[in-house]
Amino acid sequence: MAGEEKKYLSSTGVDEFYYGVLDESGATISIIEVEPERIEFLQDITVAMSSEITRAAGDNKTAELAVSHGAVTVTGNFHKIPQADKDTLLGLEKIASGLSGHGSEDNPPYVGIVFAKTYEDGSSEYVGLPKGKFLKTNITGTTKPATGAPTFSQDGISAEFMDRKVTGFEKEKSVISGADEPGETTKRDAIFMAVFGKALVDEV
Repeated sequence: MAGEEKKYLSSTGVDEFYYGVLDESGATISIIEVEPERIEFLQDITVAMSSEITRAAGDNKTAELAVSHGAVTVTGNFHKIPQADKDTLLGLEKIASGLSGHGSEDNPPYVGIVFAKTYEDGSSEYVGLPKGKFLKTNITGTTKPATGAPTFSQDGISAEFMDRKVTGFEKEKSVISGADEPGETTKRDAIFMAVFGKALVDEV
């Protein structure tokens, strides 16, 4: 901590949402595809990490505290999630005619995700969740008004994540993060390797 510069900028945006289906068949975990899959136009996202304190009493006072950690949940909204990504994340069956079907036997795959919180100075904070499953969300629609400006809908996401062995850490982790200064990608690259087992190929 000593000598480390502290920054007090607040994030103003979100960007760079990536996911990858995990392959856990080998000695180390990586994603099945060659590189992580991008979903564009992320609007908002929340990672909720619940925990609570249990108190032990003695001599009419608190003798000890213990912390228990609950589920790590992710909720958010996109402008639109392409159907191909929904098929993958939710484990939907797709048939030759192009139809996708929801059913009680759907089994979504384990995935890892990474997204970025962006700042006005050009820096980014990357958040990675190494292992979890996405849940189905409601299908909704709203009529277009007869007059005035149309209202755009959103596609929501919901997921739960669990601890996983992440290279470099002694204990299993469910959330990892790191911030890069403007123009740098060191922490981003490290998080992509930690979550996906593969690097991000920058677009040219």
